[in-house]
Amino acid sequence: MSLWEAIFLGVVQGLTEFLPISSSGHLVLFQRLFGLEEGALTFDILLHLGTLLAVFAVFWRDIRELIKNPFGKMGRLILAGSVPTALIGFLFKDYFDAVFASGSTIGMEFIITGCVIWWADTVRKGFKKEREMGYVDALLIGTLQGAAIMPALSRSGLTIMGALMRGLDREFAAKFSFLMSIPVIIGAGVFDLSDAIEQGMTIGATEIIGTLTAAVAGYFAIKYMISLIVKRGMRMFAWYVWLLGGLILLDQLFTQFLFKF
Repeated sequence: MSLWEAIFLGVVQGLTEFLPISSSGHLVLFQRLFGLEEGALTFDILLHLGTLLAVFAVFWRDIRELIKNPFGKMGRLILAGSVPTALIGFLFKDYFDAVFASGSTIGMEFIITGCVIWWADTVRKGFKKEREMGYVDALLIGTLQGAAIMPALSRSGLTIMGALMRGLDREFAAKFSFLMSIPVIIGAGVFDLSDAIEQGMTIGATEIIGTLTAAVAGYFAIKYMISLIVKRGMRMFAWYVWLLGGLILLDQLFTQFLFKF
């Protein structure tokens, strides 16, 4: 992997992790396009850890409160939401690994992500914040987060949709979605790290620069996304993933340049 490929993939990961357009789907797409296979698992882990740094940078005050009071209301809500995500990831790990390896479903998943975004943007404005939010809300959002392990289903898109569907305030919905990503990224990173070590994991300057690029891009993506949800909505992203998904399906039907069924 060249330095410029690492920087490019870092920008892609940082932006798409927090915009509702699926970071995993974009990484699979561009890694296929660049012909990257060796070290892909290791680099994916590092890129996700880079976006975790972005979450810490933006929400450091909230995270400090969670550390000081881990069993407060917000901590319990995040824990409740993480349970179904962890169960789905554990029970269907082999299936998700096979889907990631083939990449055969990402065209349709991008289409589904667009529908999710469009629907979420039509949901009436909610009012719930931390005080009004309940554990049923967190469990539903966590279940949707688990479904988003599929490569081109947007984690942020599905979780924000679930939060809006349960009547959460739009700004708080985005905030809760991003905070919920912390245990998911840490858990997936630790879980996959053992596989990467077994495969002879190596980290060089190129991988570190890509990781830092993901962190910087993720920081600005979070800032932009919260403002966008509150002020303008998300429909522009639906058009984007519909177009991307359509192009991938055409590739699968006619050229099979990147993906096969």
